[in-house]
Amino acid sequence: MDDSRYGKRNKKGDWAPSAPLESSALWQWPPQPAKWLPWVLGFVWPWNALFVMITCLTWWLVIPEPAVMAQLQWSWVLKLFAWNWLGLLAYYGLFEGLLYARKTQDRRFKYNGKFPAEQPSDVFWFKSQNIDNFIRSFFISIPIGSAIEVLLLWQYANGGMAALSWDTQAVLICAWFPLAMFVQELHFFAIHRLSHTAFLYKWVHSVHHNSVNPSPWSSMSMHPVEGLMYFAVALWVLVLPAHPLIAIHLFTIPAFGAIVGHIGFDRIELPAGASTQPHSYAHYLHHKHFEVNYCDNGSVPLDTWFGSWHDGSAEGERRMQERYAAKVARLNTPKT
Repeated sequence: MDDSRYGKRNKKGDWAPSAPLESSALWQWPPQPAKWLPWVLGFVWPWNALFVMITCLTWWLVIPEPAVMAQLQWSWVLKLFAWNWLGLLAYYGLFEGLLYARKTQDRRFKYNGKFPAEQPSDVFWFKSQNIDNFIRSFFISIPIGSAIEVLLLWQYANGGMAALSWDTQAVLICAWFPLAMFVQELHFFAIHRLSHTAFLYKWVHSVHHNSVNPSPWSSMSMHPVEGLMYFAVALWVLVLPAHPLIAIHLFTIPAFGAIVGHIGFDRIELPAGASTQPHSYAHYLHHKHFEVNYCDNGSVPLDTWFGSWHDGSAEGERRMQERYAAKVARLNTPKT
């Protein structure tokens, strides 16, 4: 495909789409009902449909009966850990292998003109972003998320969760699947903004932001504290009546969904000249500019409401620079 039809590349080789980003059609004013159905279809397919499928497969193939989960036994715990590791290895490995190892579409639609392997740096273990990101994702973040998942299932089996019943509350359980996406976005925005406060950014979140040029392995490359905050979204089932299936789903969404913002390409080329958009530009701008797009204005335009939205346009750049200037002015104002 010819990426110049959809955007342009600067002198450094970085590519950007021509059209500015749009927020959810559900929140646009004045209302535009004609956009609602396409937005809902895009919200469901393919990512959220995939996450629901993975959650259901986990429940049917891996999760044992409550009587078994009532005891923290290695048999079912290690089975769940292995399922998460192997599933995420295959999932992330597919995108990493095709786009970054084999370079099946070269640099077409790639935001940053260079591949991480071309930019060794001392900020990464072994001076390699790929190795560093892989180790942090698979040996820090995934075990932390899996441990939270195990503890919630153990709590459920021992009556420590206000669990809904499929027999009488199936509609509420099903309603949790779209609701979980909203909960994930709200949780992520809150902990992400918190992570950008001076202390947490310096000692915790900066680990993730070392990957200015993110790739799939960057998705969950985090400090252990951030990994705990990130997967703590599943703990909402202890506060809101839910079902252990939803606890699994609130692990699946951040674990598998993190790749959406870190894939590094605007379009993934498919056979027969087709392509699909992973919608990763908003989060790429966050990695590039640091203090914008904390939740990418997903289903809820939180970045717009809190003044941190950058849509990739010249106007968005101007607003961002104004915020930077105001912040510098505040920091340089003498205290009385």
